Amino acid sequence: MAGATDLPAALVVVGASHRSAPAALRDRLFVADADAPAFLRRLCAQGLGEALVLSTCDRVEVHAIHADAAAAAAAIGTALAERAALDPGALAPQLYVRAGVEALRHVFAVAAALDSQIVGEPQVLGQLKAAHRLAGAAGALGPRLETVLQAAYGAAKRVRSETAIGERPVSMAAAACQVARDIHGDLAEATALLLGDGEMGELIAGQLHAAGLRRLLVAAPVAARAAALAERLDCHTVPWAELAARLADAEIVVAGLGGRSYVISAEMLADALRRRRRRPMFLVDAAVPGDVDPAVDALDEAFRYDLDALERVALDGRDRRAEAAAEAAAIVEDAVASFVRSRSERAAVPTIAALRAHFERIRREVLDAGAAEPAEELTRRLVNRLLHDPSEALRDVAAGADAAADRQRAEQLIRRLFRLDTDLED
Repeated sequence: MAGATDLPAALVVVGASHRSAPAALRDRLFVADADAPAFLRRLCAQGLGEALVLSTCDRVEVHAIHADAAAAAAAIGTALAERAALDPGALAPQLYVRAGVEALRHVFAVAAALDSQIVGEPQVLGQLKAAHRLAGAAGALGPRLETVLQAAYGAAKRVRSETAIGERPVSMAAAACQVARDIHGDLAEATALLLGDGEMGELIAGQLHAAGLRRLLVAAPVAARAAALAERLDCHTVPWAELAARLADAEIVVAGLGGRSYVISAEMLADALRRRRRRPMFLVDAAVPGDVDPAVDALDEAFRYDLDALERVALDGRDRRAEAAAEAAAIVEDAVASFVRSRSERAAVPTIAALRAHFERIRREVLDAGAAEPAEELTRRLVNRLLHDPSEALRDVAAGADAAADRQRAEQLIRRLFRLDTDLED
């Protein structure tokens, strides 16, 4: 069993992500939550007592603790190959293996969403924490992996609080949510009306719901299509014939029909705004050709965004995230260096304690042997005793096969330990 101070050397990460493997392979490797306990028990049987499996649409990877990185990688690769019903040799080239500090850097980057398809997306941190809980429930979590994960969460928190990496939207659906918040604030009190069952419109409606929208209505010229869409989105329908009358109920309108004529005219929207007592409306025209007459732009309190406008918002968000990602990478690197330094300092504690005990033993022996001697003689004997073993060791090094290089390294270490160069300067 590896010791308690062997981090990060004992950390191993093996997996496949959007950077290394196609979606078809990741789908075959995918480990559902219900299957995770059995998969982790399989790893435990191979000697990996501390492990978790992170399985998302972007990646399937195992984080584990083991003294032998090569043996751990082989065991994990075999378990993943069995999962995908593939030969381990065929799968191996499509898996990445990280060990030691590189594994630590990888885990920190994943937690901070720097290794995601959409840099800065917050979901991956929640997914990692869920994998953490599953590993704990399965009895596959130990103190060393726990230490790594807590440090990764700390790095992710720093990235979120010290950079703007998650502040701007990078997709058109996310951009629509951002603009909706800018106009209406808390979406929990807003009502959205989705027109038609186009893919982009449905995607935006789903994003609004994820952002806190509680009330969604759908309408379509064909009642059966509206009913099917309402079932998918778990919401209510509005009869198409009542569209003009019900338009005033909505703070947000998402239009995705793409017919040959405008569904919402300037006159229709002006009437809705009058009935809303000039409270603003946000209109997302997600159709090609458009469903909302551009003439509505002349109306106060009407905010129309088509796909081109949303794309500009998203592109601005991507540019800003790219800038923030560089800052985030520096934070992750600093967190990795801090973790490595703290573990190295802890690893030195037993040696320092042993050195103190050794010096104390010699001090007591010198005092016991010469209690009646003058202080000057006692201190001279103490210094001689303390220097005896290091002096002999240095002579042995100087007499070795690679004497010059070994002696130079030993002398440099001694000078550093006892600050001899500083004494000479004084």
